[in-house]
Amino acid sequence: MAKVLYIKANPKPDEQSRTFRLSGSFITAYRQNNPGDEIITHDLYQEGVKPLSAEDLQSVFGPKDADSVNHPVLKYAYEFKASDKIIIAAPMWNLSFPSILKCYLDYITVTGITFHYTEQGPVGLCQGKKAVHIVTRGGAYSEGAGGAYEMGDRYLRTIFGFLGITDFTTIAAEQLDVIGFDAQGELSQKMQEAEEKARTF
Repeated sequence: MAKVLYIKANPKPDEQSRTFRLSGSFITAYRQNNPGDEIITHDLYQEGVKPLSAEDLQSVFGPKDADSVNHPVLKYAYEFKASDKIIIAAPMWNLSFPSILKCYLDYITVTGITFHYTEQGPVGLCQGKKAVHIVTRGGAYSEGAGGAYEMGDRYLRTIFGFLGITDFTTIAAEQLDVIGFDAQGELSQKMQEAEEKARTF
């Protein structure tokens, strides 16, 4: 049985979020094909994840012991490390993603838990995990001229690679705000793609 971590980063409710409609299709198909797996869901806005404070940084960079797993700041990193698969659902905002997701990434990127330093430099401790980024975008940013401006998916791939996760998939519905574009058709097609990819995730 695999442990799956589902991270949601959008202040809109499920029924109003195109991103969550897309990730919902993925999750439904995944549950159908993996009924025994445990899925842990964190809606970052509902949980009120905040930027790390100066006091929090002492815990992040300080020594870890047997009780650290229950620490309110470190619990996210330990949970991430213990998960087999990670699903990130976040829309494209201002060429990246909602800032609350960056806050979460700061909570999980913790030395001594998800990576450590060696004489050769930092080494990720999360090898063997799989990740998928589910995103909706108003314009076209997967390739071409727009691709140079896309920094959200690029950052996630980079930070996950830093942690040792190289099996990284992106499911993106694009041009949803382009006038005259068949946004509903694009979203429906990507929802079908999400269902297909969930079967082998």
